[in-house]
Amino acid sequence: MHRLFVLRHAKSSWNNAHQADFDRPLAPRGQKAADTVADHIAGLDHAPALVLCSTARRAQDTLEPLRARLPQSTEVHLEDDLYGAAAPELVARLRIVPEEVVSVMLVGHNPGLEDLVRGLGRDGDAAAIARVHTKFPTAALATLVFEGPWKDLGSGGPVRLEAFVVPGDLD
Repeated sequence: MHRLFVLRHAKSSWNNAHQADFDRPLAPRGQKAADTVADHIAGLDHAPALVLCSTARRAQDTLEPLRARLPQSTEVHLEDDLYGAAAPELVARLRIVPEEVVSVMLVGHNPGLEDLVRGLGRDGDAAAIARVHTKFPTAALATLVFEGPWKDLGSGGPVRLEAFVVPGDLD
């Protein structure tokens, strides 16, 4: 069984109109949400063995409170190609994850992450599926599980949406 955690970056700041999108930090509300989601993830039974995070500042800022709570054995890769990646590009990246890695967390951006979860997570908790199809807000965390190798992800085998949480669910 493989587990995929999909975490959208937390709310970013728009205070500086001259700042490049890539360089936007988290807003105070986003920092609070990142801390809340990090606490939630730290309490899960299955920690990610590998984290793939966009190099955009807001994605890295979202990951930061979680890093100290991850097991020492968790690898963290910051990857430029995850910034602005569409769902097919995300699937292609996940398909090259080594088979011995049982759980991956992807930290990135919409619309790619939302499209990824909607496209893959067609089975599972009906209420969670409905919520994902309604909105995939900042700091949302979707958990997908599937059997079979990473290289076959999205090739027709069932992928189950196991959970979907937003920071408001965790307060």
